[in-house]
Amino acid sequence: MSGHSKWSKVKHQKAITDVRKGKIFSKMAKMIAVAARKGGDPDKNPSLRIAIEKARAVNTPKENIERAIKKGLGEDKENQLEEAIYEAYGPEGVQLIIEVITDNKNRTTSELRHTLSQYSGRLAEEGSVKWNFSQMGVIIIKTSPSQEMEKLELSLIDAGAEDIKKKNDLVEIYTKPNKLEEVKENLKAKNIIIEDSGLEWIAKTEVKIEDEGIKKQLKKLFESLDENEDIKDIYSNYCE
Repeated sequence: MSGHSKWSKVKHQKAITDVRKGKIFSKMAKMIAVAARKGGDPDKNPSLRIAIEKARAVNTPKENIERAIKKGLGEDKENQLEEAIYEAYGPEGVQLIIEVITDNKNRTTSELRHTLSQYSGRLAEEGSVKWNFSQMGVIIIKTSPSQEMEKLELSLIDAGAEDIKKKNDLVEIYTKPNKLEEVKENLKAKNIIIEDSGLEWIAKTEVKIEDEGIKKQLKKLFESLDENEDIKDIYSNYCE
């Protein structure tokens, strides 16, 4: 597997201001509300459980989480949300998959089109980008300098990992989408601490950009897209 480039990983390295916290909490609330449509009990709804875990990881207030669940269950009839996936091209033809949760798709489409155009990008036709991506379950764990990687990899494979990729002190574990929760439970049974998990779009073929100017343009594009509260996640085939 060639790996992937997910801009949201960079968010952990940013200083989170109060304004940014508000935007993150808003994104988390949308994610929870959509997941809650399949049921309000996280023990019986894996999607909701993952969404709540992500919200707690960024210190989303408990009342925000509870309010989002109620909205998803239909107790809040105003501003109904819908999920959508956009395919796009960035500068130098970098492929993008952009997941959104919005209460106004026309507004979101217009905003996306405007942001992309500012950085030599454009929206793409359905299927023109997605063919190069596969949806996988991804689980992230941390390792220590003393960790025996060979022993760890055998343990992860025993837990059901399809593929494993190490990046500095992090290990990304790939699973089939329908096996994500099962593998997570297997890891917990082995006392392996999970840092993050979810379904992600993984690029089959990546591209490297050597031009520093294009790299800066891509970074600005990703940052600008990330500021949009409707955008849930951004995936690309850009490999740093």
